[in-house]
Amino acid sequence: MSGIVKRSVSIRGHRTSFSLEQPFHDELAAIAAGRGMTLAALVGEIDQARPRGTNLSSALRLHVLERLKARRSGA
Repeated sequence: MSGIVKRSVSIRGHRTSFSLEQPFHDELAAIAAGRGMTLAALVGEIDQARPRGTNLSSALRLHVLERLKARRSGA
């Protein structure tokens, strides 16, 4: 299993960081590319939609999980 890597990104004019394992980061980048958007734009979208009690890294992992589950079920 790969280690957790901390990354920084600018969203809505401010710098923020998140920590993800490489496979989650790779899948998040693939999701962004598939939607024709930058990784920063996707992170910003997820950040804006996440419940306030959820940290950004967790919200990103959950987004990846939801997309993979939807793909598996054919949705």
